[in-house]
Amino acid sequence: MKKNIILIATGLTLVSMFSACTKQIELAPVSSISDANFWQTPEQVDAFVSGLHNRFRGSVGTFQSLGEMRSDIFGTDPGSSSAFTGEATQGVERLWTNNLDMDNPGVSAFGGFYSNIVQINLLISKLNSTNIVTAANKSYYLGIAYGMRAYYYFHMYRTWGKVIIQTEPTTSIDIASLAKAASTEAEVIKLIKDDIDNSINSFGNNYTFRNTKSYWSKPASLMLKAEVYLWTSSKGGGTADATIAKAALTDIQANTAGLTLQSNYANIFATTNRGNSEIIFAVRNLLNESSLPFAGSFLPQSGLIANYYDSVGNRKFNVTTDNWGGLLRAPIKIATFRKFNDADSRKWASIQPAYNLVSGKYVIAGCFVSKYQGEQNAGARAYTNDFPIYRYADLLLLLAEAKVILGESPATELNLVRARAYGSNYSAATYGFPNQAIDANPKDAVLQERFLEFIFEGKRWYDLRRAGDSYVFANTSMPTNETYRLLWPIDRNSLTNNRSLVQNPGYPTF
Repeated sequence: MKKNIILIATGLTLVSMFSACTKQIELAPVSSISDANFWQTPEQVDAFVSGLHNRFRGSVGTFQSLGEMRSDIFGTDPGSSSAFTGEATQGVERLWTNNLDMDNPGVSAFGGFYSNIVQINLLISKLNSTNIVTAANKSYYLGIAYGMRAYYYFHMYRTWGKVIIQTEPTTSIDIASLAKAASTEAEVIKLIKDDIDNSINSFGNNYTFRNTKSYWSKPASLMLKAEVYLWTSSKGGGTADATIAKAALTDIQANTAGLTLQSNYANIFATTNRGNSEIIFAVRNLLNESSLPFAGSFLPQSGLIANYYDSVGNRKFNVTTDNWGGLLRAPIKIATFRKFNDADSRKWASIQPAYNLVSGKYVIAGCFVSKYQGEQNAGARAYTNDFPIYRYADLLLLLAEAKVILGESPATELNLVRARAYGSNYSAATYGFPNQAIDANPKDAVLQERFLEFIFEGKRWYDLRRAGDSYVFANTSMPTNETYRLLWPIDRNSLTNNRSLVQNPGYPTF
């Protein structure tokens, strides 16, 4: 019998799986995990679904790179040649300078997403051909599988355009084994939309969350549906697709109890407040299990930051409490920090400025990410914050975006987000829509609010792309005569291993 290799992502998952197996004394001893001896009990399927989420967690660094690193957040300001600490960018600067090619692709092997997709394909195949789990779990797990597959493909679609469609389980996770040409963009977006519909239909009327919102759910699929249809609305789908997006978002509001904005912005990300009322779906990180994979590149070394000052605290940084322990490869532009109003709590919860003290005056030297504070553990900082994929503020601002396309007022949604951001500083006459200067163009107002709200959550590049090419050129380093760079290059190894692939237009051919 043809065997499919099953990969479970963490030892914790394997322990739980094998503990369950010891209760099934009729099972033969196993020396390897395969079709013949795995798909036997509900506990094994549960473990496999857990493994898919662990794999999803392993992709967070890639989600971050694809969704944000080419935007207008990172880099050095004019007149500055390096990160403020003197730490080297080590090639990461090719992302925000938009200087990618097949040998410096930013992200290789299609993000490694195919290794996860073939596992999802296997789960779908098994759930559709067996009755190992209860009907309720079968429906929920199919909802997860189709939703996650659509999410991976949506990242690839927005990044490379034409990609290989693989919906059958395979015995290999190597991109070379696919050995076929990429499908058209129209075929890829159709698969994404079909998978979303299959996910939503599988969940049925079940809007509940599992594992403290660290499992994919129907609300997550509806958020993805809104995001996809707003993308296609901006690419020719117009008001018809915006109407579909709006309906998906209001569906969540009408049928999912307990979703609301947190009163304090910083609390959204606290390690002591996981799965809070604002979270719709987040990637879970726990002490001694996992941490944010990109944190180190966003943060300075502790010994170097101790040479600078925190002007708000009127103090010099120290290695005991400011033990960031990173190596700053992706500095935040000072210009990015200055885009925030001082009265906006998101400024101080998201970015940490560092200053020199010159003749008794603070002079800003640079900035780094402070959104993910992590937790202290035995004198070291562990970056165990959950990473939000979708949260209620995202729902509100996507809804505001849909309303703008449909000629409706985004005031309700924008002002809910702004009121939370400004807290006791909020004045509707000053900060409320339509009273800020940018509100003269509601589309620009929504785009700016998303920048301020979701900085370092992997959304800005996609937001600019969705807004239109002119927004990308106006806000990033990309030259207007190099439109081809909106899509990423395919790396040399992928082109070598699969000769049916063709490099994206504009880049040197292989």
